[in-house]
Amino acid sequence: MTEFLSAAVAFPAVVFCAALVVVIGFWLLVLFGAAGPDSFDTDLDSEAVGFGGVPVSVSVSLFVVLAWFTGLTGSVLVLRSGATGTPRAALHLAVLAGALLIAWGVVRMLVRRFRRFFPAEPPASREDFVGQVCTIRTGSVSTDFGQAEVAAADGSTAIVQVRQPLRPSAPADVFTSGSTGLLYAYDAVGEFFWVSPYDAALAPRPLPRTAG
Repeated sequence: MTEFLSAAVAFPAVVFCAALVVVIGFWLLVLFGAAGPDSFDTDLDSEAVGFGGVPVSVSVSLFVVLAWFTGLTGSVLVLRSGATGTPRAALHLAVLAGALLIAWGVVRMLVRRFRRFFPAEPPASREDFVGQVCTIRTGSVSTDFGQAEVAAADGSTAIVQVRQPLRPSAPADVFTSGSTGLLYAYDAVGEFFWVSPYDAALAPRPLPRTAG
């Protein structure tokens, strides 16, 4: 037991131990609802290292655990070898490199086998904006002219082309810059949205609860 503890706090296993503590802390946050398993999916490109197809947190966690185990095992073997000085330092560096390569290869193999259990999210589409409230950014909207700003699900905004159908009973200048509209349909041929006036005061509201 003492031998393993000595190896765990020595280079290079101590590097993987620190990473393992971070991984354990992250999954504790996920367990208590303070973080999501896909928290880092938009920040890191796992495809570049062959880990694409599964959440980044899963692939990185597997990589750290495997690298820690391999590094700890290699450190124990180095201690048992009795090497000292420069040879021992060279063996520790070899253990570090070997642990990283072995962990990378095993995780890459596992990802290829299990990525089918993590279906990819459908790509973003302009039709996702249908049903969203927008802000008109042009002085008017007609049957062949108009632009509006709409917020995407991730919080970013986009400028889209909007059109207003010609209705004899409705005024043609119902929209002005800064007014609010509702994107209720998308025309794929013309690549624009049909927009109608929107009044938040008229939006459906939940019925009040009654005492049971």
